[in-house]
Amino acid sequence: MIATLKVLWSSLKMAVQELRVNKLRTFLSLLGITIGIFCIIAVYTLTDSLERNIRRDLAELGDDVIYVQKWPWGGNSEYPWWKYMNRPEPEYKDFKIVREKVQSAAFSSFNFEASGKKVEYGDDYMDGVMMMAVGNDYDQIQQLNIVQGRFFANNESNSGDNVAILGANIWDGLFSSPERSLGKIVRVAGRDVKVVGVLKKKGESMIGGPSYDNAIILPYRFARTVVDERRFADPYILVKKKSNVSLDQLKDELRGVLRAAHRLRPKEEDDFALNEISSASESLNSIFGAINMGGGFIAGFALIVGAFGIANIMFVTVKERTAIIGLKKAIGARRHIILIEFLIEAVILSLIGGLFGLILVYLVTLLISASGAFNMTMTLGNVMLGVCISAVVGILSGFIPAYSASKLDPVVAIRSN
Repeated sequence: MIATLKVLWSSLKMAVQELRVNKLRTFLSLLGITIGIFCIIAVYTLTDSLERNIRRDLAELGDDVIYVQKWPWGGNSEYPWWKYMNRPEPEYKDFKIVREKVQSAAFSSFNFEASGKKVEYGDDYMDGVMMMAVGNDYDQIQQLNIVQGRFFANNESNSGDNVAILGANIWDGLFSSPERSLGKIVRVAGRDVKVVGVLKKKGESMIGGPSYDNAIILPYRFARTVVDERRFADPYILVKKKSNVSLDQLKDELRGVLRAAHRLRPKEEDDFALNEISSASESLNSIFGAINMGGGFIAGFALIVGAFGIANIMFVTVKERTAIIGLKKAIGARRHIILIEFLIEAVILSLIGGLFGLILVYLVTLLISASGAFNMTMTLGNVMLGVCISAVVGILSGFIPAYSASKLDPVVAIRSN
């Protein structure tokens, strides 16, 4: 065992020495495998980061929440919009029935959004602001990252006090800092409101959803005095399930309660939509699986080019060292030692190229993340995948040259020069 390790160590040192001596040849061989590893790991890193960001955004919208709305979620060319055009908008009385009768619900909130509002403070103002009207339990259903201040108290929501929470773009444009925003009186749509909380900057969501950065959040009972939600907004009800029930159970109970409230006959279709985030989340597996497969297949061609480059350079190396191989075999070196020696050289060459490829991917992730497009992260799993692919490519591309070297006749090999 110790003798074998000594031979392998000697082979490793010789392989490294050969790579150092033939720098230009080594560089050209590395270039192919570097490009190949860069392409395939960049594809996996990009799709993994996209999936992770989308799943995070979905989780923030609530993967245990049912959205009671007029329109079902969809968007393909066959979307039957004409079926839903005459449906009634969800009303506050529907919310009260849900809150009283749906036992599977932990929290519920009646909300609406109205865009294009103007928020003023003194001579400064912000145009095109989204006004979000929310119920008491909204902060228990959706993730609001309040950096200063607080959410609305129950008495403020119930009595319709003129209080507000500002999104990051709003407080930054009017006050420059969250600390200076608290307690200030701003005007929204001509009505005075007191700022009781400010939100941390969130950035754009990759799946849509509420844009808190450019929003002012108001209690529903106050907001309805500013905007008529039945004419100028799209109201909806959020219902979060209890921890000990399934989303399907909550959905079934909601459907039964709302159908009874709307007095629908058994054969009549629902005149409301029960939308859920989990349905979109489940489809991500197949979507990103297909993207990874397609991207990996395309990037694999670049990897094949790199493998051929290593195989070619190993054939050249075997030819250059034919006499040395013959001499080694003449003094007792076995075939498997010669085979392993050249395999080690091929694997080292491939691993170095793969390492450079991984470094390039890491630099790209830093650039994309710094640009603010989205958060791109190179995971340890992708790093290990790149290393393993490099090693496998080195073994596969170096095996035939190494095998041909191990089969050389020592007498013929020594006389080759």
